Amino acid sequence: MNGLRPILLLPCITLFTSCFQLIEDVTVKQDGSGTAIFTANLSQSKTKLASIMLLDSVNSYKVPSKIDIRNHLAEITAELKQIQGVSDVKHTIDFDKFVATISFSFADVGNLNSISNRIFEEMKVKPSNKSSYAYRGDTRTFSRMYVHEPDAKAAFDKLKETDKEIFKSATYTSIYRFDRTVVSQSNKSAKLAASKKAVMLQHAVLDLIQGRQNMTNHITLAN
Repeated sequence: MNGLRPILLLPCITLFTSCFQLIEDVTVKQDGSGTAIFTANLSQSKTKLASIMLLDSVNSYKVPSKIDIRNHLAEITAELKQIQGVSDVKHTIDFDKFVATISFSFADVGNLNSISNRIFEEMKVKPSNKSSYAYRGDTRTFSRMYVHEPDAKAAFDKLKETDKEIFKSATYTSIYRFDRTVVSQSNKSAKLAASKKAVMLQHAVLDLIQGRQNMTNHITLAN
């Protein structure tokens, strides 16, 4: 499903709680290079999750062990290290707060698309439905294109009511930071930081699945 890449940071664990936050934090420099960090924050449900981790399964879903989760994060990190233009790939996992991250540096904004391709392949999502990133230095424009995936809504509608509850309070937040002032942006739901050098956009995961909200944004920067 578009825009839900960071859910892989805690594979399967997000199936057991509706209180989770998915966050992408991208910093773009003037030359188009930058850094990114993807976070899965389940700290609001840490007490419940700590209890669930002691079980073998819940609602017919296998509960992954800490070793399983660490191994999966290590596999994703190893995959990202193989992508040209991507470097300094790292991951963290905190089982006290239930927060996991994957961070990396990229030589060009376009490298984010390569990363998306790898992760969407693992999620079995059709290539034509991916989000995409672009940066044009000549027009000083950073773009995040988002295309709603109808299959995501169809798949959601087929879920049991208990499984649908998982997405009830989940949120997806995108933060884009720059070394220059933001002159304009196309998404009216996005918020501009006081410094005018960062843009934040937050949506309910359920709204993205249902196609009620869109994350597309074209951000123009000052000279």
